[in-house]
Amino acid sequence: MKLTIDRSAFLRPLGHVQSVVERRNTIPILANVLLKARNGRVQLTATDMDMDILESVSCNILQEGSLTVPAHTLYDIVRKLPEGAEVSLEADGENNRVFVLAGRSKFTLPFLSADEFPAMSDEELPCRFSLGSDDSKALIDKTRFAISNEETRYYLNGIFFHASKTSDVPMLRAVATDGHRLARVEIPLPEGAKEMPNIIIPRKAIAEVRKLIDDWSDDIDVSLSETKICFSIGDIVLSTKLIDGTFPDYERVIPSGNDKNMCVNCNDLSEAVDRVSTISTEKSRAIKLHLSSNNLVLSANSPESGTATEELEVNYNSEMIEIGFNSRYLLDIANQIEGENVEFSMADPGSPTILRDQEDTSALYVLMPMRV
Repeated sequence: MKLTIDRSAFLRPLGHVQSVVERRNTIPILANVLLKARNGRVQLTATDMDMDILESVSCNILQEGSLTVPAHTLYDIVRKLPEGAEVSLEADGENNRVFVLAGRSKFTLPFLSADEFPAMSDEELPCRFSLGSDDSKALIDKTRFAISNEETRYYLNGIFFHASKTSDVPMLRAVATDGHRLARVEIPLPEGAKEMPNIIIPRKAIAEVRKLIDDWSDDIDVSLSETKICFSIGDIVLSTKLIDGTFPDYERVIPSGNDKNMCVNCNDLSEAVDRVSTISTEKSRAIKLHLSSNNLVLSANSPESGTATEELEVNYNSEMIEIGFNSRYLLDIANQIEGENVEFSMADPGSPTILRDQEDTSALYVLMPMRV
């Protein structure tokens, strides 16, 4: 194999594929990226055996061929080359070495045969639909902060997607929860998604897809089965196994009778919570909300650090209530609110609270209170 390619054209797909490759691998070939040079393009493929990514880019091919090289090393080399450099890759088959040349820089890397690289599974994915890039970003951004990190409850280690209905309107819902907070976002159901199975997309795949659509403005083609999902984003194809588990009935934890409603400026609340929580203990991060007529007092105290209070004007006309929350969880939700005001719906100090963006009905958040 022998090819030349512009450094910036090569760096972008290398950045995408190397982030799929795990840093620590007991199987050497899984630390490598597969390069296939043919028909004026070089195709890059990487896998961690659960997720595959494939991307191709135009290049000048002097000799067609394929091989695998250490993904992170090649990425670091190309990243550190000067802007505008032309990168040359030339394989020495006799010594299993590949030369990476750019200007006066020369690197020699070991390579493994392309035949050793795991074959990509060619599973039939019967459900197909397209998602707008803005919708995709919203579904991910407004839920992924609530994904659980607790490995024992592995079925919570991702975002749950399913077809549902709101006021008889078909919707695509994304839900994530870690048992302390829940995020639910919905968009109109895309054409072709009516028969989709309920699926849980793993955390790592969610992060990779979100990076890939960062600069993408066109539609994303999605195809899936009960065990696998594939995203086609321009010249990039990312496929991943789905979490094999049953997501809990999240509707049961969304309260319906919360009658104490508070509306507050989201930015003012976030800044006040951030300031007051400076005093709360690192472990609990507890903060208390004391609500009375159109008045909110935020407070925190710790034996080591002292006390803090801050008062805010709010729109609240129900009976007095004191309720405690984890300040970090409260800020995580507040960061998802794009409108000016956030609305709290509470029942009592021991029951879940609903938070909503007053200007966006597509998103709903549930936060469990804590004793303070």
